[in-house]
Amino acid sequence: METESEPYVRLASLRQLHQAMAEMNTARSLADTLQTVSDGVVSALGYELACVNLVRPDGDLVVAAFSGNQAAEALITGRVGSRDSWERRLGMGEHWGDLVFIPHTEGWVLDDDDVPQWYTDGPAPRFEDEWHPSDRLFAPMFTPGVQGGACGELIGVLSVDRPRNGRRPGAWGREALQMYAFQAAIAISNARLRANMQRALVRLERDQQALRASEESFRQAFEYAPSGMAIAEMGGDQHGRILRTNDALCRLLGRPASAMRRYSFSDLVHPEDIGTLLRTSAEGGRAELRLGRRDGTYVWVSMRNSVVADAADGPRFLLTHVEDIEERKRRELQLAHRASHDALTGLPNSAELRSRLSSRLCQRAGHSAALESLDAAFGHPVYAVSGEDFDDYRPAAEALDAYDHHVHTAAPEDGRDEGAKGLAVLFCDLDGFKSINDRFGHNAGDAVLIEVARRLSNGVRDGDTVARLGGDEFVVLADGLGRADAQDLAVRLRNEIIQPIRVDGRAVRVGASFGIGWAHCGMTADEVLKSADERMYVEKRSRPKQHRRAG
Repeated sequence: METESEPYVRLASLRQLHQAMAEMNTARSLADTLQTVSDGVVSALGYELACVNLVRPDGDLVVAAFSGNQAAEALITGRVGSRDSWERRLGMGEHWGDLVFIPHTEGWVLDDDDVPQWYTDGPAPRFEDEWHPSDRLFAPMFTPGVQGGACGELIGVLSVDRPRNGRRPGAWGREALQMYAFQAAIAISNARLRANMQRALVRLERDQQALRASEESFRQAFEYAPSGMAIAEMGGDQHGRILRTNDALCRLLGRPASAMRRYSFSDLVHPEDIGTLLRTSAEGGRAELRLGRRDGTYVWVSMRNSVVADAADGPRFLLTHVEDIEERKRRELQLAHRASHDALTGLPNSAELRSRLSSRLCQRAGHSAALESLDAAFGHPVYAVSGEDFDDYRPAAEALDAYDHHVHTAAPEDGRDEGAKGLAVLFCDLDGFKSINDRFGHNAGDAVLIEVARRLSNGVRDGDTVARLGGDEFVVLADGLGRADAQDLAVRLRNEIIQPIRVDGRAVRVGASFGIGWAHCGMTADEVLKSADERMYVEKRSRPKQHRRAG
């Protein structure tokens, strides 16, 4: 092309230009594309030197490719020129369309800036359009789709030097360089896009590999965990439905995995523990509750929930860890039973008796005093106020709620209201028990106490309490009895106790004295027991000694 005169251009030159453009659009990488762009300037456009200056992310331009002189390539490739220096160059000289030509008469001011440069030697020009060694020609490259510095984004600059015909390019040469720079910008942008896509694909594949490894690790940890694991849905119509379980949980509950997927934990939990389950599911916390086995029994488990969520959709799943604590719970119940029950007879002990009795009593006197105080303060009975006027007294009245929610216990009155019923406290003391210990030993005495405890327990209703107070003293709490009912109960229990008891092949007998006390609010548990104890001694003293025990 350099030997041709314009406007005549040989077809071979056009083919060279087309071939250069095709090569730079088919390069395999960004580096190959940049080098192909630089080489195409030399091979197709007729310049001896070509340089591709690429805009970096920080805005400065780096020499990314060089063609035409190996010494120059080694010297300036990779060197950086500041954006300010490049802006200065592109703003001066003559503008040939998008090209910038800086003649040697103006370019000398650029000799000392920081843009990497290579000077070619040669004689001074002999005619007007001859190329001077210090002339500079730049072809800015802009983002594809926009040709023109006013609108496009600068992505790099092609700098060329010393045309082979020794002359400044004419109209065809300028148009060809400008078109080439435009196509080079497209090729570079596409190469960058491909490079970014390849990096993204590599990252994606790496992430997918990590995800697959993580999922496999989770699957193995889930499946082979020694304790139960489950994944359940969270939210929506299927909230709580079990999606997946491991072998340990299936073995614990005696249910196959296919059957487990038909349930939610609320279907499996003991009815008394449903509230605990709902609170645990909502909070993603820990709870101890009972889950149903396939055989209808329940097993105590420790359940820990973790909410699995994502940033977009919020809570998605519930990861549940289920640990068998049946043995621990059994030990705890045994310890609690031992603390509250008599070791010999298995009956509630003195502490448990007082606890049960105290739970039925309130300080009625305190309630009455508080109510009287409020009545005096307001000048009339608080509870006589009704309707909208009650709002003025509501805070004071609410202070009595603790009393009002209690079922007050009162004792039936002698000779009054035959239908009155209350909480009867039967204090039982065995007669003749000491002589059995003295004659036959403590083992025989223990056997008698065990049998008496059994007879007392069989002689009362479900819900009544039979407790061993200590030694040979027993107490029965029977609610909802009138005075006659309590006396009949005492007679029946005494008749059961005085029946012969077989101990080591011999029959022994003990008698029993009963004192009946009545629990009512305003008394303490000790006061109730003391009252029944005193009545028992009155009853014991009132009976002839020979009738206190039979045989």
